[in-house]
Amino acid sequence: MSLFKNFLICGFLSLLFSACNQGPKITDTLGKGTIDISADEAYKPILDAEKKVFDSSYPEANVTIHYKPEGECIKDYFDNKARIILISRDLTKEEKAVCSKNQIYNTSLPIAMDAVAVIVNNSSPDTEMDMNLLRGVLRGETKIKYTVVFDNKTSGMVKFITDSVMAGEQLGKNVYAVSGDSAVIDYVSKNPAAVGFVGLSYVCDPEDNTNTGTFINSVHVVALENNKNSPVDNSGLRRFNKPYQAMIARQAYPLARKLFYINRESYPGLGTGFANFLAKEQGQLIFAHAHLFPLRMNIVIREASIKQ
Repeated sequence: MSLFKNFLICGFLSLLFSACNQGPKITDTLGKGTIDISADEAYKPILDAEKKVFDSSYPEANVTIHYKPEGECIKDYFDNKARIILISRDLTKEEKAVCSKNQIYNTSLPIAMDAVAVIVNNSSPDTEMDMNLLRGVLRGETKIKYTVVFDNKTSGMVKFITDSVMAGEQLGKNVYAVSGDSAVIDYVSKNPAAVGFVGLSYVCDPEDNTNTGTFINSVHVVALENNKNSPVDNSGLRRFNKPYQAMIARQAYPLARKLFYINRESYPGLGTGFANFLAKEQGQLIFAHAHLFPLRMNIVIREASIKQ
């Protein structure tokens, strides 16, 4: 009986250790399964286009993209509600330390460069702005008393403009948040004394198949003074550029920013598969067609002169 009892105990322990070693059951692969991801809502038009092609290429994959302000995407990442997030920055040093402390395997990669477009009403006289004027608009200190609108008070757009334009300085009392980029465009189109900040893909004309950077006509996209740190704009001349793809690539447009994917998968799952798709040729070509500048493929930009 003692021998039989020992045999049962050993068998039970063996099954217990086996179950512990198996870990969570993996139900997805690089091109198959179901996952939820979170993405900055400023990238909705382009990511919807990417997902449409991914879905047709991988019919057994079911990727649901939840569009949210950047802060909520970060929260989803750490709460394990999203295995991959797509936002306009990498994790900070402090956020990476939290990953390390909680044994969260994380990888990140910049996959495209877009821009923040500044938009005004079609009747506005301020179709060109230098950075001093733009800061004055954001402080509420310009001759024209502009109402400034953003997509969301916790969006990556607000953080980017606060950091890059205002150098951390507080925005003026004339700054408001609405409910998304489309709402920003709608407000500016109806209000002559309004200035809005939106993601580039929201103002690129979806009917433009020439890839020349035609913008929607319901609002006016402002030309901003060239970034003097740009290798092609260091002549000292004042130039005003719109967020065309070539200007973004050359760093001649001052409000350019990168789109990152941040992944927490520790195995080759569907989140990794979607991230790989965005970073490889097919996904990169979709970014290029949408007037963003793809960062994971080689693109040659040539100088051209126009003869009258």
